[in-house]
Amino acid sequence: MLKIRILCLGAIKEKYLRQGIDEYLKRLKPYAEVSIIELSDTPIPVREVDCLKMLQTEAEKIRPKLMGFKILLDLKGEELSSIEMAEKIDTWAIRGNSTFTFVIGSSLGVAEDLKKEFDFLWSFGPLTFPHQLMRLMLVEQIYRFFKILAGEPYHK
Repeated sequence: MLKIRILCLGAIKEKYLRQGIDEYLKRLKPYAEVSIIELSDTPIPVREVDCLKMLQTEAEKIRPKLMGFKILLDLKGEELSSIEMAEKIDTWAIRGNSTFTFVIGSSLGVAEDLKKEFDFLWSFGPLTFPHQLMRLMLVEQIYRFFKILAGEPYHK
């Protein structure tokens, strides 16, 4: 069974988002072992020089948690349909990857040097989403991938 790890900064505060995430985690149990690792977030500084320091501090929190095939959600990443991303996950798994780590950085993204450590940069498109909502959307998409790969029906 594949292991899916989702690394993210900060905790989910809104009850409705937590309920949605929990629902998809429950639905994913037959397909994969999924875990969410919440790392402490850092308030966004005002000065740009402090923003770079913040990104480095966050990179040092993220780096030791990276394992397996590493996927960063990034605005400059590759935009793929759900079917295309499901096929990529399947290909990577066939090539021997049994653990996938998805990372949602802060609202400033992640440090440039950390980006180089990822195997794939993936974008949900040019729109900006709140980080807490992004976590729900990612879990839903992962569930959709497994439904697609299993040939099972799922609403479009």
